[in-house]
Amino acid sequence: MAATAAETRVFLEVRRRLPSALLIVGEPREGLPMDISITPSSLQMRTSDGCTDIELPAEVRLVPSSCRGLHYVPGEGLHLRLQAWAEFSTKQISLFNQRSHVQGCCTFHCQSCGEAIIKDRKLLRILPLPSENWGALVGEWCCHPDPFANKPLHPRENDCLIGDSFFLVKLRSDRWQVRPKLVPVGRFYISFENHFKLEPKANTKVICKRCKVILGETMSSETTKFYKTEIIIQPSERSFPILPRSQFVQSIVAQCLVELSSARSTFRFTVQGQDGKVYILLWLLNSDSLVIESLRSPEAIKKFSLLEDISTDSPSAWNAVKVLYQPCVKIKNEKLASSWESDISVHSLTLPCATCLELLLILSRSNATLPPSLRHMNSFQVAFLKM
Repeated sequence: MAATAAETRVFLEVRRRLPSALLIVGEPREGLPMDISITPSSLQMRTSDGCTDIELPAEVRLVPSSCRGLHYVPGEGLHLRLQAWAEFSTKQISLFNQRSHVQGCCTFHCQSCGEAIIKDRKLLRILPLPSENWGALVGEWCCHPDPFANKPLHPRENDCLIGDSFFLVKLRSDRWQVRPKLVPVGRFYISFENHFKLEPKANTKVICKRCKVILGETMSSETTKFYKTEIIIQPSERSFPILPRSQFVQSIVAQCLVELSSARSTFRFTVQGQDGKVYILLWLLNSDSLVIESLRSPEAIKKFSLLEDISTDSPSAWNAVKVLYQPCVKIKNEKLASSWESDISVHSLTLPCATCLELLLILSRSNATLPPSLRHMNSFQVAFLKM
């Protein structure tokens, strides 16, 4: 983007499936007259002080002749809709979709600090766990007693079972790992050598010894649950990828929402902590958005200065899911949360409590950077989660 001191804020949301786009061009400083030019591959905003040029990604094309619904919103700028085409793929590439990687050895890393949690584990089977009501379905379809009754699903030696927001793996006794004894309550710390240290009179949380982040919890003496938002699984020959925490969390959560909505036709979710407390109500609106921004709100940047990726000197384009959300901290929205919890069409996602608060901060920051007229819908707040 070529710009001068008269740079103008631009917000563009492209919907692939429709296909259409919403374009918002911010007001120029000091109310100067502005000429707006739209081509299939670029936008130009020109005032007497200079101009702002935005080159769109190569995969995005606008149809200038389709512009409609032009109207002015005081304090915000011009709104208009037009046809747009985007060839971005929203397919998520997972380690487990790549057979060549699965055939080798994998290492489980703490995403926050890079600590090697489980080293050189050969995963021979990557299996999805059934839905939470699988036992009831077996009872409905089987004409004989349920053979799986009271038998929890645990992974074998080289298995990794995948849940909605977690992995289940089996601990093993070898030179790298010491199998802890089964104790009613105990806290497991994981060191660089992958040894588990048991502390009595604690709980079953699995905590990274280096950075003290909660990674998961022990399900039995041999099975551990690791949360997807806390663990990166890499081929052992690869180096640990350094990813900004906020980008990783929202990408994992967005992927979970898309997969669950596709598999179960559910679009409302409660995000709860390990303590069972609901922190956020989420309502998935769409998963086919491409968002392009040239400038972000300075006020929002100051407010959320601890989060990454807050530069304003260049436009950014990213695939995203659009959600409505309501926070449920400090006794907010208790009645609404209670009604959602009792609704069978609402799915629950469990994450570490600290991650729930991180996600709420990410949603709040996204909401604050949107144009004011887009921040609320039907008493909910609006946010985008980057894919």
